[in-house]
Amino acid sequence: MQPLDIAALITAATILLFQVVSFNVGRARGKYGVQAPSTTGPEGFERAFRVQMNTLEQLAFFLPALWLFAIYMPYVWPLAGFGGLWIVGRILYAQAYYKNPAKRTPGFVMAMFGANALLLGGIIGLVMDMSGAGVSL
Repeated sequence: MQPLDIAALITAATILLFQVVSFNVGRARGKYGVQAPSTTGPEGFERAFRVQMNTLEQLAFFLPALWLFAIYMPYVWPLAGFGGLWIVGRILYAQAYYKNPAKRTPGFVMAMFGANALLLGGIIGLVMDMSGAGVSL
């Protein structure tokens, strides 16, 4: 597999994850009787809503970092590893937040580590490419 294939696969998994947390908000609306467009209600609903919004906020950072790495670094395993780490971290974050928001930190840290590693690698690859040095295997 090529880096762009891995990035596309991780992007698809990320979109699927976002669909799941969005679906959970819809379920919480029904369970707690929170009518749209309201975004406040019982704590269970608000937790589901915050997971969705926090995930959306993180997508704005993660996806560009993922694609910068995929374009400017030809390394498949770090791309897959850091991208997968972000997804697993966000799943752990969501599960913890649904139960007890105070316990969400490990998932958050795991996801942020993956995203920041991708961003740093993408920036390094971009700078090397712009300087003519390039990155090769």
